[in-house]
Amino acid sequence: ISVRAARTLLGRLAREFGESLSDADGSALNRLFPTAERIMAVPARELIGLGLTQARARTLVALAAAVASGAIRLEPDSAVDATLDALTALPGIGTWTANYVAMRALRWPDAFLANDLVVLKALGEKRPAQALRLSESWRPWRSYAVMHLWRNASC
Repeated sequence: ISVRAARTLLGRLAREFGESLSDADGSALNRLFPTAERIMAVPARELIGLGLTQARARTLVALAAAVASGAIRLEPDSAVDATLDALTALPGIGTWTANYVAMRALRWPDAFLANDLVVLKALGEKRPAQALRLSESWRPWRSYAVMHLWRNASC
């Protein structure tokens, strides 16, 4: 999914299921993103109606349920390896998504998205295993390298 498409879907989720900010001053930012408890209660057909595929709707509900129950904690002090394992155990969440979540939500500085198309192109690689090998010299700051590669690709 592209960044643009993801942003569109997230906006629809917030608009449809997020809490309204009563003190919004007419700006575009007038809703909170829905809580995990709210998302897990949404019937899949309603998520599909917003443009998610059936598989993504199931994944989103499963992730929300895991977060709501405390089985997965998406906070900076969470154990990275345990969170990565718990995320990839959910249907529809692979290593790219798990590492992206670790980079953003857990603020893990060593996440590396070896199968990211922009990262592969920037490194002149076609094989994620080779990109992963190249990234070893950047430990423990590979998240910063990913951000740098992404930023330079958009210039």
